[in-house]
Amino acid sequence: MSAAADPHAAPRELREDQCHVFALIPEGARVLDLGCGDGALLAALVERRGVRGHGVEIDDARILDCVRRGLSVVHEDIDEGLAVHPDKSCDYVILSQTLQATRHPKRLLHKMARVGHASVVSFPNFGHWRVRLSLLLRGRMPKSRALPYEWYDTPNIHLCTLADFDDLVRAEGFAVERRILLNGRGNPMRSSLFAGWRASAAIYLLRPTAP
Repeated sequence: MSAAADPHAAPRELREDQCHVFALIPEGARVLDLGCGDGALLAALVERRGVRGHGVEIDDARILDCVRRGLSVVHEDIDEGLAVHPDKSCDYVILSQTLQATRHPKRLLHKMARVGHASVVSFPNFGHWRVRLSLLLRGRMPKSRALPYEWYDTPNIHLCTLADFDDLVRAEGFAVERRILLNGRGNPMRSSLFAGWRASAAIYLLRPTAP
């Protein structure tokens, strides 16, 4: 059965990384999507996975997009807290291509662990070889599919490499249940050899190891 014919497959309009996040979420799960944007991923999960989903977004225009999709969205700054969400009220908390735009990434990971049983985090890898080469040869902040902004108008304030993120989750007591590495075309890498150089983005499924 093709993806177009499969009612449970990710819609083609999702970004490549969102398609892989979609595949990680089981049917009927309780989901909270932080920084949900226009709601495309959350809507796909609700419609095709039957999840009970809610979103958090700070941009009024994007909240309106979510409402038009029939989604339940809270206007909230995820850096300021997730106080309205009770402990373990969700099965999965999603942070898709948003971690690098937050002011307190470490604190946010712990808030996600409080609210959900598992966290799905995706982010661009600042250690990708094109990024390194651009800095080396051009001496300028790099631009790519994953990092398309100019340095002066980028929302990304905490860029990291795979090694940086691995160190963080290990130090903060998280277990990596699954890691999906994407190449420059957004496809999963078959080998993790030299992953820090070759991966343009990564998706992590995390669970806290501490009680």
